[in-house]
Amino acid sequence: MADPAPTPLRRPRADQARLVADVVRHQIHAGGYPNGLPAESELAAEFLVSRNAVREALAVLKAEGLIDRDPKVGTHVAIRKYNHGLDSLVGLKETFKGYGEIRNDVRAAMTVAAPPSVANKLELSPGEPVVFIERLRYLGDLPLSLDMTYLARDVGEEVLEHSLESNDVFALIELVTGRRLGTAGLAVEAVSADPHSAAILQVPDSASLLLLERLTHLDDGRPVDLEYIRMRGDRITLRGNLIRGQ
Repeated sequence: MADPAPTPLRRPRADQARLVADVVRHQIHAGGYPNGLPAESELAAEFLVSRNAVREALAVLKAEGLIDRDPKVGTHVAIRKYNHGLDSLVGLKETFKGYGEIRNDVRAAMTVAAPPSVANKLELSPGEPVVFIERLRYLGDLPLSLDMTYLARDVGEEVLEHSLESNDVFALIELVTGRRLGTAGLAVEAVSADPHSAAILQVPDSASLLLLERLTHLDDGRPVDLEYIRMRGDRITLRGNLIRGQ
C-alpha cells in the first residue's frame, strides 16, 4: 500500500512564510545553496506551501541582505555568516582561524576604577583599579565585534606589555599568568545598535547585535576577565552542541 501524499501546510500565509524563511535562512548559514536557491515553485513544493508564501519568505531574506534576486539569473546567496562556537573557551582569533586574519583596532587601554558591578564579578572591592581595554575586531576588512574587557589589575598590567593588535587577550592571560584558563560564564542577548556602535561596526542604526557578557576564570577558579562584546548579528551565528542530562 502506497504512503499517503503529504498534507499541505494549511496555516495563514504569514505563518507559512515565516517557516520557510527560518529554514532557508539556516540552510544558507550552514553553507547550502552554493549554486543558487531553487525556483519559487520548487520551494513551494518542498515546504508544501503556496508560491505567495515562498515569495514573502524570500522578500524577508532579501530585506535582511542574505539573498539577491534577479529575473535573469535567479536567486543567489548574497552573504554568509561566520560560525562562532559555544563549545569551548577560545578567543576570536582562535575561533575564526579558518576564515581569515583577525586584527584588532585598540580604541582604549588604561587603568580605571572598577564600577561596583564589575568589581563584584571580579571579586574585588568597588573602585579598586582594573585594566580596561576596548577593541574593534576585524576579519580582514570586515568589522565583526566591539569588545570591552575588564581585567584584574595584576594580570591586565602585564597583558598591556604585549601587542593587543595581533593577539587574543585569552592567549596573553595564559602567557603572563603561566596558568590555563578554566571556565567561563556566558550570557547572550539581542540588542539594537545605538548610533555610535552602528557607525563603528558599519551597520544601520538599530541593526540587531549579539551582546555577550562573559566572565572568565583561571583554572584555579579566580575570575580575571570580564567582557562585554557586541557582535554583528548579520555576520555571526552562535552555535553549540547540547547534551541532555540524566
